[in-house]
Amino acid sequence: MKTINHIFLAMAFLILGCHSAFSQNPIIRNQFTADPSARVFNGKVFVFPSHDIQTPEGKGLREDWFCMEDYHVFSSENLTDWTDHGMIVSQYDADWVDSTSYSMWAPDCIERNGKYYFYYPANTNIVGPNGRKGFGIGVAVADKPEGPYVVEDEPIEGIHGIDPNILIDNDGQAYIYWSMGDIFVAKLNDNMLELASEPKTIDNLPTEGLKEGPWVFERNGIYYLTFPHVENKTERLEYAMGDSPMGPFKMEGVIMDESPTGCWTNHHSIIEYNDQWYLFYHHNDLSPDFDKNRSVRIDSLFFNPDGTIQKVKPTLRGVGLTNAENQIEIDRYSDIGKNAEIGFIDPENTFKGWKTVFKSEGAWIRYDAVDFGKRKKKEVQLRVQSESGGTIQIVLDDVNGTVLSEVEIPASNKWLTVAEKIENTKKGTHNIKVELIKGENVELDWLRFE
Repeated sequence: MKTINHIFLAMAFLILGCHSAFSQNPIIRNQFTADPSARVFNGKVFVFPSHDIQTPEGKGLREDWFCMEDYHVFSSENLTDWTDHGMIVSQYDADWVDSTSYSMWAPDCIERNGKYYFYYPANTNIVGPNGRKGFGIGVAVADKPEGPYVVEDEPIEGIHGIDPNILIDNDGQAYIYWSMGDIFVAKLNDNMLELASEPKTIDNLPTEGLKEGPWVFERNGIYYLTFPHVENKTERLEYAMGDSPMGPFKMEGVIMDESPTGCWTNHHSIIEYNDQWYLFYHHNDLSPDFDKNRSVRIDSLFFNPDGTIQKVKPTLRGVGLTNAENQIEIDRYSDIGKNAEIGFIDPENTFKGWKTVFKSEGAWIRYDAVDFGKRKKKEVQLRVQSESGGTIQIVLDDVNGTVLSEVEIPASNKWLTVAEKIENTKKGTHNIKVELIKGENVELDWLRFE
């Protein structure tokens, strides 16, 4: 095949813009995000994460620690295309918050009677009975999940802790859970701003190692208390089951094992959306050398017939269909063959994302669930770089599937966008396999179909 003669220099393209993005794991690429609280509001999924930043000079608790100043909210209808609605609450909004600590940790949000209640922990300016400041949990209220939010003047009285989580039970009673050494629960008043019962410590949980980040949900009459726990050196996600929102709970097992790369924290939420359950969690994908800058991921979650949770294996591919006309980042692969490697396009600016390096002939990578739509595609475009050049083959569905195109990669030490006509095009949803059939050290940023 002959390469179409419109080979041109591609301008740098950041996958995540300021307001909208499409991506796989991690799902947010324009900033660091952690501790995702996912909620379904008005037919969309909204994610309320915490927001890691680099520690400003002379600020925060210490340079090598978590530094979090504010919160954003993101939404999606397909779990692939995400909109950043911007900052909703910062540490400067409430007078009770110690704005020198940069400790706006894991939040949550819930809807009740047409109002949206955003709960967030922060270090306080209030000196407790022990003569020390501590963490309180504040509330901000809005008419829409994306805000604007108005913060309450004071934190919730009677709570000293972090990582708030809210459950509204089937009878309408609201509960708030939080952590501080142990995990606690209390009823909330109907105004969602005050406790309606004394805090209760949840028993029958592991007594050794850090426990935090509770997330409670109900399914088929079973209440699941899920939480990160450090049994060894890093956090893994565990869970207990019970018949009541306040327990007792019985420990059942592990939802996700410790990070294989040593990320110290993991923090999560679990929701059902369009008849599928999902686990939202975080990892330090965009900051591999500093695990206090994290990024939100999603993977599917499944239950056994007895209600127990199947262990989730973290993936790069994540969930959701990818539109064939969008830029497909095959570095978020479903499967990868020998001599194909993944690296940052720019190690000094990891927000530019990753590239796939095909080291030698026969190197391949597969990306699942690409939606080609109802119209046949006529062309494939690839953003590539190779000093020696080569030929990339694109195959539909399987190792021995339909060959869509063979694209000649010109020799160049700059990133180029090349295009080639497609043969044997198909409609619908397919997997794609990309293989280097000639050459070596060919780098691929993304491909898309027109």
